[in-house]
Formats: sequence, structure tokens, C-alpha cells
Amino acid sequence: MLNHGKIYKKIQNLENLKLSHKKIPCSHCHLAFDSSLMIKDREHYFCCSGCQGVFHLLKDEGFGSFYEKSKNIELAPPSHIYEESSNFNSPSFYDKFVETTDDGFSKVSLIIEGIHCSACVWLNEKALRKMDGVIEAEINFTNNKATIVWADDVVKLSKIIDMIRSIGYNAFAYDSSAQESHANRERKSYYLKMAVAIFASMNIMWIAVAQYAGYFSGITQDVKTILNIAEGVLATPVLFYSGWVFFRGAYFGLKNRVINMDLLVATGAALTYIYSLYITILGRGEAYFDSVSMIITFVLIGKFLEVLSKKNAADTLDMITKSIPSEVKVVENDNIVTCKLSDVHVGAIVAIFSGEKVLLDGEIIKGNGSFDESNLTGESEPVYKSVGMSVISGTTSIDADIHFRATKDFKHSTLSNIVTLLESAINKKPKIQQMANRLSEYFSSIILALSFITFFVWWIWPNSFEISFMVAVSVIIIACPCALALATPVATLVGLSLGASRGILFKEAAGLESMAKIDTLVLDKTGTITVGKPEVIKENIYGEFDIWLLYSLVKSSNHPVAKGIANYIKEQNEKIDEIIFDEYMQIPAKGIRAKYKDIECLGGNLKLLQEEGLETEFLTQDTTFYFVVDNQVVAMYELRDKIKGFAAELMENMRHSGIEVVLLSGDHEKITKKVADEVGIKNFFFEQTPQDKAQYIEKLHKDGRQVVMVGDGVNDILALATADIAISMGSGSDIAVEVGDVVLLDDSLKSLNDAFKISRTTFGLIKQNLFISLVYNAFTIPLAMSGYVIPLFAAISMSLSSLLVVGNSMRIRYKWKRE
Repeated sequence: MLNHGKIYKKIQNLENLKLSHKKIPCSHCHLAFDSSLMIKDREHYFCCSGCQGVFHLLKDEGFGSFYEKSKNIELAPPSHIYEESSNFNSPSFYDKFVETTDDGFSKVSLIIEGIHCSACVWLNEKALRKMDGVIEAEINFTNNKATIVWADDVVKLSKIIDMIRSIGYNAFAYDSSAQESHANRERKSYYLKMAVAIFASMNIMWIAVAQYAGYFSGITQDVKTILNIAEGVLATPVLFYSGWVFFRGAYFGLKNRVINMDLLVATGAALTYIYSLYITILGRGEAYFDSVSMIITFVLIGKFLEVLSKKNAADTLDMITKSIPSEVKVVENDNIVTCKLSDVHVGAIVAIFSGEKVLLDGEIIKGNGSFDESNLTGESEPVYKSVGMSVISGTTSIDADIHFRATKDFKHSTLSNIVTLLESAINKKPKIQQMANRLSEYFSSIILALSFITFFVWWIWPNSFEISFMVAVSVIIIACPCALALATPVATLVGLSLGASRGILFKEAAGLESMAKIDTLVLDKTGTITVGKPEVIKENIYGEFDIWLLYSLVKSSNHPVAKGIANYIKEQNEKIDEIIFDEYMQIPAKGIRAKYKDIECLGGNLKLLQEEGLETEFLTQDTTFYFVVDNQVVAMYELRDKIKGFAAELMENMRHSGIEVVLLSGDHEKITKKVADEVGIKNFFFEQTPQDKAQYIEKLHKDGRQVVMVGDGVNDILALATADIAISMGSGSDIAVEVGDVVLLDDSLKSLNDAFKISRTTFGLIKQNLFISLVYNAFTIPLAMSGYVIPLFAAISMSLSSLLVVGNSMRIRYKWKRE
């Protein structure tokens, strides 16, 4: 923005020194200064670098017509003094708020101040995306949070801030505590505006009652004029103070060639006010100051209730970030010290006591007790944990006093990832929302055109300016593009927050829409349908071997079968040494190959043995693991994995929903068939490699199917990446979680069923909201054009339509609670 403090200092210096040099007007603000103090830029002159920067921003972005419209006008100082935009380029700001993406671009989260409708969002996104170097600009209408990705070597963040300010808004770094303070200030501002509007409107209505009574019983024109003047005095602060937010939005919309909802409200109220002044001065006809006041009051109340509803929908998401302390207790030299959460490194020993929140992921090395994981999984049942078990950030100690070794720093912790995923999800717009936004862009222009047509038609017949004027104003006011714009984002936010409260993380809001259209569900077996922790039920020894060779072979693998054997060996041999192999290679979906000195080791399933030309019997229906030393099968372990709860119910629900379920497993045919029969899956495929799984999903795509893939391991990555929607188990491999579009934190099949239910319900609400909005406008606009709606009822109807959409979106939450 303009640095008018510097400008006024220059003016004072000029007056004091009484310089006689020629004065030249600033090319931006038009204030005149001595030429020796001006900044010359080609044929232009500027009084300060602020004016120079804004001038070039407006010119470069195609907003140069601003100067034609304000050619002979000196710009007034801004009412707000913003911090220097250059401060946003400081290293300290970058360290705290700016991230670097995987592609090497810079990313920041900002709060855009002044946004109060979808047109504001559209205008800011359009202006930012036109800037060279800006890769992405997404603004969430529910909390005014903007996520901006840009190339720092092309454009600096200060220039991005200047662009936002130049089109009438302000931006500051997103901070949860600062955002709450800003939201409170905004609500207080609304409270005061509404208080003025409601007080004035109530008194106007008392006067209006006297006028309407006099209309039937008889009232002189002098008395009517006095009453009109009283109403006008009361309506003036309502229009120009309480309703200023609409005039401001309309001004910046027109300045940037956007016709928005604010223009409709401001135009309708202002024209009615001007017409009422005209009637009052002439002393004849009916004035409508009561309509002016009530239009502003009802629309303002509607906007305020929208703000409260959006905040209520976002509370679940905000609750996670607000509950993160900034400090953690760390054990150093047998002493417990407090340090910043961001300073704790991997391997540090962290102390947690009863009632405290776990802020880092780790492994317990001392103590035991129960933990509340409901914040992450949605399950209220406490989970008991002891030495050797993992703790997850975001959970709370109920009665446990423990020490654990951090396995991740906070930036890469489960809690931090959840916050990042949620924030990213609410900024990604579904396709149906993008369609609604494009539709609302043209809506206001169409309404203004219809209003003009209505005015001229009613003026021609019945040839009454007053009637034609009020009918046209009613058309402007009753139309509600806001309801259309709210149809998708509010329902989406409610769906995302409901999922988060039940341990279901959608990485993008678009995932809700995509998942609702799915017709095929593809499941991995181990860790997805089964618990993923197979236990050894039988050990078959065929020859002598060193047990530490087998233990070292399986201990280095993350595969559930290998972990099951490692746990079994550890239980049977309390003291066992682990070696480091000279060569070690994992074979996806088959097993492990390793070499220690001159000893060749091989461990894996029957398929691996067959490929190696080794013969053995296979009589069991359980999972098997063969251990081979120097081409001799020396041991075979039979393992059994438990079927997860709710598996049969999930399959039944999928059938009722018309979704085909397919099981893809890397295990042998007998094992795969046994699991498929037990849970009720008719289509299953066995001995599937990662490539086989991905190719099968590609085949489904060619058949026109839309596919959800659910998996948890490294061998599922290709299939997850190929599917339309990838769902990862929260306890799965890090890379599988990274690839997934949806993460199930509690790994349960009930959460998978809930994810389908939430997506279908949310998408259904979105379609209902769009239907409500379109039907409302299709019904009320012709009604208003026909002269059956006065401006007062138009304002009430417009507000109610927005609240109806918001209220319908909230139904999913209350419906879920009842169930």
C-alpha cells in the first residue's frame, strides 16, 4: 500500500524550505511534489517506492484502467497502516512460515483479510494466478486461508502481498492463535454493525406502523414527510455504516471488472435510499426507508450466521492444531529438561506423564500404561502399551508415566502430518465446486440484466416509475449467488471434519467426490483384510542351522510374516545375537535373499522356492515361510493371521451399494481362497506381484470402472498409485501412506466403510445444496419480476436461502450422531 507517512513528511519539508522547483504529480496518487524529490521511472514520476510498486503491479496485471477513472483525483491516505511488504522477504519470516516443496518452489499459508463472499475468493485467486512466478493460489472460503506456491527466483513474496493489497485486501501469515484473534475481531465488528442496524430498524418499524396505519385511516402529507425524514435519519447509518461492507465489496469488484453479490445488495439498497430521498424532498408518493434498513439488516444477519456456521464446521479441524503445546520434556543425563518441540531430534528420550499429550512418534523404553487414541482413531476405548511398543503423536496418556525414544521429529510426526493433510484437503476444490464457482461468476451479471429488463417492461406498462423501480430492486435483492457458492465448500468442510474426528483423513476435498462415484473396491489381504500380524502356529525343522542366521534375516524386514517369525524366535530364545549380512536384498511379494561370508541364505514363500528349483510339500492352508541355507530347505514355519473385525459387514454393505469387491494377494491360492471365503469375497487373485496388481487395476480402467485400492505395504505402492482413489492403512509403510489419497488411522475396516458412507453422504448433500440454490432462484426471480415480492421480503428470502444451504450441510453431523 501507499506509504503516505513519507508523502506527508515530504510535503512538510517542501513547505518549510519553500522550494521553488517545479512540482510534478505522482503517476499513482496524483499528489504533487518538487521534481528533485521524485522517483523518475521512464516517463513516469513517483513520490515513493510504494506508489511506484503499486503502479507497476496494476499495469502488469491489466488493471491500468484504474488510472483513467481516477485521472484528476488525489488518493486519500489509507485507513489502515500495513506493515512494510518487504518484511515478508526477511529470512526470519521464511524460516517460520515458508516451506519448500518437493519441486523446489516456495509455499506459504496466508490469511486474506477482507474476504466475505465467493467473489472475493475468485478475484484474489485470479489476480494471484496472473502473476509471473505464481504456481498455485488456492483460497479456502470457510476460513479465508490462502495457500500460495511460487517460484522465489521469479517473484518475491513482498510482490505477492502488494498485489493482494492493491485489489483492496490485506494478507498476513497464518498462525492459529493469531487467526483466532482476527476471527474474534471480525465477529465483534459484525456485532457492532448488526447492533446499529437492528436498533435503527426496530425504531424505523415503529414509525412505519404509524405510516401504514395512516395509509388506511388518513394522514396529511406534512405528517407523512416528517415521518419519512425520521425514517431517513435512522436509515442513513444503517446504509452507510452497517452496510459499508457491501459497498466496499462492490467497489473492489467493479474496480477489477467483477460483478458480485455485494453489488446486488449495495445497488438495491442505495437505489431504494436515493428514490426515498427524492420522494421525501418532493413531498409526494411513498418512501421506502424501512426497506433500505431491513435489506441491510437481514442480509447482514445472514452473513453473520454464515460466519458462525462456517466456524462451527471448522472447529474439529482447528481443535487439533490448537491443542499442540510448544514445549516437550526430554531426558538428558538422567535429568528431565524442557525444550522446544521443534528442537527435539530423532533418538532423543522424551518423558510423558499422566494426563499429558504425546507430541512425537516413538518407542517406549521405560514404563507402561493406558493411552487415549480417540483424537486419531475415533475409538474411545483406552489402549494399553508397554516397553517395546510404539506411541503415536496426538494421543494422550491416561495413567502412563513413560520414557520413549523419538523415532521421528515433529515435522515428520503423525500429528504434524495430520494437520498438514487437513489443511491441504480443505484448500483443494472438488470438480463440482469448480463448476459451481464458474456458474456463480456469471450469475450476478445475468441478474442485473434481468433487473434492467424488468424495469423497462414495467415502466412501459403500467407506466409507473415507482412500481417499475421497486420491482426491479426486488429482482436485484432476491437473487442469491451466495447460496450457490456455499453449496459445495460448507458441505465438503463438514464431511472432512467428520472424517477427521473418526480417524479418516482425506488428503484432498476432491477425494470425497471421487470416492462417492466408485464402483469397484480392490483390497490387499495382509494388513488390510487381516490384522497384518501373523503368528507362528507350527515350526517344522528339516535340518540343522544357526538360529541367528534366520533371526537376522527376518529382523531386517518390515514384512508382517518376517516380523511374526522374528517375534517367535525372540520368545523362544531370550538372548540371541544379530549379525549384519554382506549382501541383503528383499524380493517383492516373494521373500529375502542374503549372504553372510560363504553362507547363502534364502527365505520366503513357496513361489520363491519353485523359482529357485527347490521342491517341498505344501499341505497347509495357512501362510508359510521357508528358510533355505546353501540350497537346502532347513525349516518351514506356518503362520496364521486373524481376520479383522467388520470384514463381513463391509462386504455386505458394498454389495448393497453396488460396489464390486476384488481381493488381490501375493499369497498362495489356498491361503487367499480361505480368507476370501471367510469374509465373502467372490473375486480373488493369488500370487500377485506389485506389477500384477497395477496391471489389473489398469484393466479395470479400460473397462470403464472407477477403482478404490486399499493397501498398507510397499508391495501395494504401484497399485495405489494406479487407482482412482488410494486408501492407506495408517500403520502401513511410510511410502504407502504418502501415496494414499485417504489414510485410515485406526486401520479398521469399519473406518473404510465409514469413509465410503461419509463420501456418499457429503456428495449427496452437495447435490442437494446445488438443487436447493437453483430451484430457489428459478422460483423466486420470476416471482420478483412479476411484481409479487417487495424489497423487504426479497432481503429476508435471500438470507434464508443461504442459511438453508448451510443448515442442510450441517445435517450430516447430526444425522451421524443419531446413528
